[in-house]
Amino acid sequence: MEPAPAPTLRTLLGHPELRLSLVTAEDALPEGALELPVRWVHSSDLVDPTPFLADDLLLLTTGSQFAERDEAGVTAYVARLVRRGVRALGFGSGVHRLGPPDELVTACVEAGLALFDVPYDIPFLAIARAHAEAMAAHAYARRTWALEVQRALAVAALRPRGLEATLAELARRLGCWVGLFDSSGAIAQEHPEPLPHGGEAVADAVAELLARGTTASRSLDGPDRTVTLFTFGRSGQLKGVIGVDLSPIDAEARAVITTAIAMAGLSLEQSEQLARGRRRMHTQLLASLRADDPALARRTLGALPPAPMLVAVAVGAPVDAVVGWFERQRAVGGTVSFVAEDADGLTICLGSSSRALLDQVSERFGIRMGVSEPAEYREFAHAHAQAMSALQRSGGDGVIEYHDVGSGGVLDALVSSETRTLARTRLAPLRAHDATAGYELERTLRVWLEHDAHSEQTAAALGIHRHTLRTRIAQAAALLGSDLTSFPARAELWATLRAAG
Repeated sequence: MEPAPAPTLRTLLGHPELRLSLVTAEDALPEGALELPVRWVHSSDLVDPTPFLADDLLLLTTGSQFAERDEAGVTAYVARLVRRGVRALGFGSGVHRLGPPDELVTACVEAGLALFDVPYDIPFLAIARAHAEAMAAHAYARRTWALEVQRALAVAALRPRGLEATLAELARRLGCWVGLFDSSGAIAQEHPEPLPHGGEAVADAVAELLARGTTASRSLDGPDRTVTLFTFGRSGQLKGVIGVDLSPIDAEARAVITTAIAMAGLSLEQSEQLARGRRRMHTQLLASLRADDPALARRTLGALPPAPMLVAVAVGAPVDAVVGWFERQRAVGGTVSFVAEDADGLTICLGSSSRALLDQVSERFGIRMGVSEPAEYREFAHAHAQAMSALQRSGGDGVIEYHDVGSGGVLDALVSSETRTLARTRLAPLRAHDATAGYELERTLRVWLEHDAHSEQTAAALGIHRHTLRTRIAQAAALLGSDLTSFPARAELWATLRAAG
C-alpha cells in the first residue's frame, strides 16, 4: 500500500517539542481542515503578505501589523489569507502581546481558518525546519514506495498472464480502480472490481481519446471520484487506454502509472506478434478446412466449434478487433469459435447454437457478412461457398443468410455485376426503341415468354390483338438480331431479361 500522506497541520501540531496549541476549536473549522497537506511554512508581519505567498502553506506572524482594536482591518487580513489559500495561521505569542487578539480569533472562526498559538521560546525557524524534515521524510518514503511498486510491477509482468497481473498489482498498490480499454474502446479488464457507476461517461471519454489517435491523457471529475485516462501506444497506432480512479496523482504515482503503461504497451506488442503468427497458422488451417479436412485443425487447436456449424464470411472487417472480440467471448462465455483470414475475406466458424453472436459482432463493428446454412465439417467448402454467395448476391447490410438469397433459383445465382452489364447492353436497342416510339416491346417479350410463347394467351394478357403481338415480336427480334422461333434463343432472351432487372 501507499505510504502515509503528506504532512498536514495536524502532523505539525503533533510535534511535542514545538508545543503548538490550536486556538480555533476544531469543530468550528471546515471538515478535514486539519488533514489538508501543508506544502511549506512561511513567516511575515506584513499587512498584506499574499503577493509573496504560495498555495497551501502555513503562515506565521508575531502580530505587529495589527493595530489596537482594528476589527475591520483584522477581518480583511484574514479574508485575504483565505482567498490566497493559506491553510492555517500561527501567532507568535509574547513578542508584541501575549496570545492572539480577540479580533483575530473571531475573524479566524468566522472565516474557517485554523489559528494556533506558538510559544515565545519556540522560534519560527524551528517550526519551518520540523515541517521541512517531515516533507523530506515523506518525499523519501514516496520515492522508496514508487521504486518498490515498479519492481513489483516488473515481477507481475513475468507471470503467465502478465498484463492482467500487472494491472491487478497496480490496483492493489494504488488502492483504487484500474481499468484497461482495448483499441476498439471496449473494457477488457477491471481491477479489483467493475467501476460502480459513471462507466458510461468513462467509456465515452475513452472513445474520444482513441478517435483522436494521438497519445494523450484526460481527467473526468465526478461528484465522488476523479478518473484519469492515459492512452498507450504510438500516435496513429494506439493500443488502448488505461483508466485510474485516483486523485490527486503526484509525481511518484504518475511514475508508477507510466511504468504500468509502458509494460502494458510492451505486453500488447508481444501479444500482437504472437497474434500475427497465430493468424498465419489459422490461414493455413482454413485452407485445410476448405478442403473438407478438419483433422489438422482439430489436432492443432484441440477443439473446433461443435457441429452442425455455421460459416460466415465478411469483407473489409477489422481483423484484429473481431478476433479479439471472439477471444473475449470464449474467455467469458466459453464459446468456441474459429476465425481466419484469407484472400476471400474474414471467415468465422461457429456452432449453429451461437448464431446470435454474428448479429452482435456485425452491429458492433458495422460489417456485412454472408452466413451459410448449418453444415457438418465434411461440407465446410460447400458452406463457405454458400456464405460467399450470400455476401455477393445481396446488397443489404448486416448479416445475410444464404437461405434468404438462395431461394431465387439457378438463374439468379448466375447473375453478377458483369452479367447484369452484359444483359443491359444486349437490351439497349430494345429499350431505346421503346423510349422513342412509346411501344412496350420489352414488356411484350416478358409476358410472351411467361406464357410459353402462346400468342392467344399473351395477347389476352396484354389486351392487344394477336396480329399486333406478332408484329411486336418481329420488331423485337429484328432489334435484337435474334431468331426467336428457336428454344435456345428464347431461353437466352429470358435469362437476359432476368439479369437486366
